[in-house]
Amino acid sequence: MRRALNRTFDAAAYLAAACVLAILVLMIGASVGRAMGWRVGAANDIVAWLCAAAAFLAMAHAFKNGDFVRVTLLLETLKPGPRRFFEIVSLSVAVVAVGYLAYWAARFTWESWKFDDIAGGMVAIPMWIPQTSFVVGAVLFWLAIVDELVIVLRGGEPTYVRVVAERHAQGDFSADL
Repeated sequence: MRRALNRTFDAAAYLAAACVLAILVLMIGASVGRAMGWRVGAANDIVAWLCAAAAFLAMAHAFKNGDFVRVTLLLETLKPGPRRFFEIVSLSVAVVAVGYLAYWAARFTWESWKFDDIAGGMVAIPMWIPQTSFVVGAVLFWLAIVDELVIVLRGGEPTYVRVVAERHAQGDFSADL
């Protein structure tokens, strides 16, 4: 199960990176196209959707690897007992909050599909298509948080703490800047 979850989070991160690459290609193409007199207004719609997809698809991977903003200023100053308690509390709050986000993202996307909501910009496609990345990213982020909560409840060290400690042990503090 651990391997499947990690591969899923990694695959979503690669997909997010592909979205960023697509944004680069579209932005350069639009710049060249404008200079050549082409109509490139649709690129703006697609870039906006790709930005959202890149952000949400990368969340689970970033969280699991300690690259996500967390409540570390308080937690790092605590002794192991209180730290574990506050880690459980913060992860529990995150499970509820991100679960709420994932539920409403899915419901909103389902309603877009049900009512055949079409994008109002230059690219007239069903809105549920770009919205799906929001749902997938939110659900994967929720799964990552639940996974970390289970690890901590079982007495283990959170993955995001372990990974950051491993990076620091190798002298890599680049993510801390």
